[in-house]
Amino acid sequence: MSFVQHKKITLFDIVNYTLLAIISVSCLFPFVYVLSLSLTDRAVYVPYTFHLFPEKWSLAAYAYILSSDSFLNALNSTLFITIVGSILNLAFTFTMAYGLTEKRLPHRKWIYGIVVFSLVFSAGLIPGFFLVKELGLMNSYWALILPSLTNAWSLIVVKSFMDSLPVEVMESAKIDGCTDLGVFGRIILPLSKPALAAFFLFFAVAHWNTYFNALMFLTDSKKWTLQVLVKSLVLDNRASTSGMEASIGDSAPPSETVRSAAIILAILPILFIYPFLQKHFAKGVMVGSVKG
Repeated sequence: MSFVQHKKITLFDIVNYTLLAIISVSCLFPFVYVLSLSLTDRAVYVPYTFHLFPEKWSLAAYAYILSSDSFLNALNSTLFITIVGSILNLAFTFTMAYGLTEKRLPHRKWIYGIVVFSLVFSAGLIPGFFLVKELGLMNSYWALILPSLTNAWSLIVVKSFMDSLPVEVMESAKIDGCTDLGVFGRIILPLSKPALAAFFLFFAVAHWNTYFNALMFLTDSKKWTLQVLVKSLVLDNRASTSGMEASIGDSAPPSETVRSAAIILAILPILFIYPFLQKHFAKGVMVGSVKG
């Protein structure tokens, strides 16, 4: 005897699922088209024509763009900013949040009030630019890392998450002779793995997609990030000025396929990282939302 109950499909379900499917396909369609264009062989490429799947496959555009010094320089710059920036973001955010949870911290409420105040009011673009300039960080990768070591929203969420951790465990560790750094490293961080994974993904995506600050602070084209280079290729058509034109003569693939390949290469790393952090990310997005 089967006790499985089959849910009756209503008209609302049909309409709902149909709309969700259309929205999903519409979001996926541009990515598939750009990927298809980047894999199209130059022998069958026709400008301003649409093909969902290439008639003839080729990796020439990827080989071409990966052989250019400008793309490799942009990739190295973006990797450095993303890895170093994300690690420093985690270090400063979690250590400061842990400090704000300690009631023994002098003027703790005042410091937390300043954090909340900065969430509502900011200095603005021009003071930030002059700050970076006066610190001598212009045309330096640190101009994209140091001014954003942490932010008010991350501090508030991580602090709320740490407040929800069991206080008894930390007090027991201190009674046994564990220092504040020992409690932070041996208890707080292991219990904060979902939050660490989620915020690492947040920070990494933010650094990887750095565009405006890189365009404003990096004046040397050899230090451009991937996003600035892709923008230059797609919108400004400045491939020759940025060194993208490799001297390989007539064997160069069409410019449209090169631009599409650059776009795909710029978004692939984040797509590869997300599945490995998805388990912790699902838990981490809820950190600080429930206390008790």
